[in-house]
Order: sequence, then structure tokens, then C-alpha cells
Amino acid sequence: MTYTTKTATALALILAGGSASAEELSMLIGNDSDMVAIAEALSAAYTEQNPDVTFDIEIRPGGSEGDNLVMTRLVTGEMADIFENNSGALLQALRPSRTLVPLNDIEAMDRLPETYTETVSDDEGSIYGVPWKPFSAGGIFYHRPTYEELGLEVPTTWDEFMANNAAIAEQTDKAPIIQTYGDTWTSQIIVLADYYNVQSEAPDFAEEFTANETKFATTPAALRSFERLQQVHESGYVNEDYAAASYNEGLRMVGSGEGVHYPMLTVGFNALKQNNPELLENVGIFGMPNDDPEDNGLTVWVPDSYYIPKSSENQELAKDFLNFVASTDGCEVILDTIGAVGPFVVEGCTLPDDVLPGIAELLPYFEEEGRTAPALEFVSPLKGPSLEQLTVEVGSGIREAQSAAELYDQDVAKQARQLGLENW
Repeated sequence: MTYTTKTATALALILAGGSASAEELSMLIGNDSDMVAIAEALSAAYTEQNPDVTFDIEIRPGGSEGDNLVMTRLVTGEMADIFENNSGALLQALRPSRTLVPLNDIEAMDRLPETYTETVSDDEGSIYGVPWKPFSAGGIFYHRPTYEELGLEVPTTWDEFMANNAAIAEQTDKAPIIQTYGDTWTSQIIVLADYYNVQSEAPDFAEEFTANETKFATTPAALRSFERLQQVHESGYVNEDYAAASYNEGLRMVGSGEGVHYPMLTVGFNALKQNNPELLENVGIFGMPNDDPEDNGLTVWVPDSYYIPKSSENQELAKDFLNFVASTDGCEVILDTIGAVGPFVVEGCTLPDDVLPGIAELLPYFEEEGRTAPALEFVSPLKGPSLEQLTVEVGSGIREAQSAAELYDQDVAKQARQLGLENW
């Protein structure tokens, strides 16, 4: 079910007996609470600056029902002037060169980094989206007070990371590494967040993986992601209840210091804020360590984007709104609406001085060119559905890394054929 809402300014005009402006932009967005709040706040702010423009915001369902609605609206030419949808490889399913308006000519494009724009572009270099939310990232949460107590330094290599775990095991009764396979999706984080390291060593991996020219099991850098997970289990540094522990329990453990390291996405900060806000200051994050101390980076999850369909009769006005969204003014609106939840995509946008330590620790990765890379799912449409089952098996000592990588490659091959990809 969908419903429609007007901006506060438009409602005020109607209630006062006035008539709404003829310049109205329609928007179709998902039903995520942050998504709705941000869309309403951005549209209200734009109307405040441009009183002759109002907005008609429609909320669509999530999941496959919402995806089907987006595709149907695009095909039939009935899409709203602006709509929200995935960034990354899934965007290609919309056939953007046929259905979407390129945004290369708007000023905002100069403010968006390649880490983002490459996920909303086609092969011809046309850029179709602007982000409505900050970046998320994947890495390792750590308990900052324990690091201070033991005099540990944030590791830049996997060997340094494992040495820190050894020191924690020797000097405390805390679990050096937290795993929470009661929520099986969390078992994937070491593999997924390691992608910066994969692409750093094998820059063409995503393209060749998608084209069936390389595999996880036969690419040393990609196989190493599974091997690191195997090493975590074999080290004996994992919490005893890892098989049953939940995601929220893992966050509480790293926040309280019951455990010291928890491989996780930065969405965990939001969950910790809801459940244990008093522990937020205790948690930091660093990118997944690799084997090269001179090449330490961060895997990022690119936010969804706003797009303009070619069927829109208000393309120039819609472009102006998207230019506002990807501006410092837009960032201020987003910050006021949901707080500082991650580094802004838009260059020139800054976070407040009192931002959480964990968020502040992400900023150096974004300030230095080449220290971030989109997660594989944003640059390849292939992500086998069995990954979390395989990572649970590797992380539990049931299956070795090589075997898991080989089975994952088989899983991906089935998916590629279902998607009708070439060369499969």
C-alpha cells in the first residue's frame, strides 16, 4: 500500500485557502523510516528556498514488491519525477541509458567522488544518481578502553591484528574476537569487508568475476578473505557462545568490553545507539587489515540514490532539486534529520566536532584518495545466496576456506545464469 504526503509549505497554502503552485515535483521513495524522514525534510527545505515549488511524495513497499513497482512504472512511463532506488550493480537492471536522465551537467557532479559515481554510471560514462544519505562502511569494531588499557595500536596488517588478539588473550579474560552466528548474516562481514584488499591486489577482479574470467577459489586475494575467516576460528580467540550469540549481543559485548573486536558494518552504530547508547563512546572501527602496511583502506557501502526518469515532464526542475540534495545545504538538512551516521558522500560537507569516535575514525579513509572502495555487490551483480551459510561453516570449523570458495563460485554460476549474464 502506498500513501501520499505534501510538504508542510504546500499544506499551509491549502489550509490558508490558497492554491498550490503549478510547479510540483512528484517523488517515489521506499518505506524505510530514515528514507521518508530525509525526503520530507529535503523537499520542505527546497520549498522554503523556492516557494513556488511543492512536492507530492509517494511511499512504496519494500522488498520485491517495491522493486516490481519501480520497474513497472519505468516501463509504462508512469514513474514519478524523482524516485529512490539502489546504487551499484542492481541499477543496471533498470537499463539506465534507456530509462533515466543523465546528470553529468549539474554542478553537484563536481562534488561527488568516484567511489560513489562509478556505482551510478553506465559504460558510456553517464552518471544518473545523487546520494540521499552518507556512506556506510565495513571493518572491525573495537573496544577503545581495552586498547588504551593494554597500550595497543590500531593494526594496519592482519599479522598486527592477530598479535593484538594474542595480547588480549594473554592479559585479559575478554574474548579477543566476537562472532554472532545466531544471526547468520553477520558471519559474512570478514569476507565482504575485505573487498578493498581484494581490489587493491587484483584491480580487475570485479569485471573479470562478472565476466566469468576469474573465481574466488582461483584468485589468491579473494580466497584470502575466506582464509582469514578460517584463521579466526582456528585461533581460538572467538567467544564461546559464537554459534548462538546474536547481532545485538555482539554489539553490546564490544561496547561493554566483554569482547574486544567485532567484524561489523557501521549500521551497527545505529543499533547500539538504540539499545545501549551509553556504550557508543567505547566503540571504534578500523578497516579490514591486509598484508601490506602501506596499503590500508576501507570497504564502503554506497547509499541508495535519487534518479530522474526520462518520462518526467519536469526534468530541469528535478535536476535542480537533486543539485540541492547533493550540496552542503542538503547535507545540513540530512544531518539535522538523522544525525551523524557516517561520512558524507558530498565533498565539502562536514560532520560536527562532537561526532562519535567511531564515525570520526572513518574520516581519514575518505580524506585520502584511493583509500576506499565500494563493496563487491556495488560493482558486480553477483552475490551468491549461500554465502552466509558457507561463512558460518568456515567460521565454525566445519569447512575449509578453499572448499567454501569453490562452492561459492558454483553458487554464483547458478545466479549468473539466472540473470542471463554473458559468458556463463
